[in-house]
Amino acid sequence: MSLGSLRWVAALGAVLVALVVQVSLFPHVAWHGIVPNLCLLVVVAAALTVEAPFALVLGFTAGLVLDLAPPADHVAGRWALALTVAAFLAARVRQDVKPTALAVVGTVAAASFAATSLFALSGVLLSDPAMSVTGLLEVVLIAVVWDVLLTPFVLPPLMRLFARLHPQWAAS
Repeated sequence: MSLGSLRWVAALGAVLVALVVQVSLFPHVAWHGIVPNLCLLVVVAAALTVEAPFALVLGFTAGLVLDLAPPADHVAGRWALALTVAAFLAARVRQDVKPTALAVVGTVAAASFAATSLFALSGVLLSDPAMSVTGLLEVVLIAVVWDVLLTPFVLPPLMRLFARLHPQWAAS
């Protein structure tokens, strides 16, 4: 198996583990019904570690899997769009600065804010009954707090994994 194939297997495995934990365990610790977005954290870790095209495809794939996984009750494609945009933003940060601990946390916060806002706004535009303009800010802020709190536990091991599977990108 080539290193590129191994990287895809590892990335998709990380997305699937994140998805299972996100939809099965995290609802038990939800805060106002909002859970941490582990799939987003996997995508950001990839975008900060490997080349942008890989991260963008992974963002779309992770979002689509999240859109289709039960108990999804929204129009499919909303998370796919949101996580692709998050991957793009994180990849842009990686091009501009070396990913220090502060830069990683800031990138997660920005990507979480952008992705959750995009998901929530698309719900308002598509007349999703679970989304309202008044609840938008609360949802986005809680999501950002959750994702930033989990960053020190999730991103370092994932970034090491992606760097190990693609060392020439991790060194640049």
